[in-house]
Amino acid sequence: MVRKKYTWKQLAVGAALIILFLGNLTFYIWYQSESIRLGYRIHELELKVEQLKEEIKELEAKKESLLSLERIDRVAREQLQLQDLKPEQIIFEPQVER
Repeated sequence: MVRKKYTWKQLAVGAALIILFLGNLTFYIWYQSESIRLGYRIHELELKVEQLKEEIKELEAKKESLLSLERIDRVAREQLQLQDLKPEQIIFEPQVER
């Protein structure tokens, strides 16, 4: 049995093909792992968006309750001891003619 000898050109082409295959395999594995990592990151960010939407709803409700006229009137009367104006306390500025 005679062993076939390869030329340098054939060895170089074979080595180049092996390197190209390994490079493609490495890229494919990296691409898949990045896709999985980005999928997890997207899921985390979607959860954060939902959490922030809930927080916005809560803050809007709190804002509405703090700005309600009934609450403002109650705070003005109870905490600041403000009262309704009497007619004699109202001072009108004379209108300036132009």
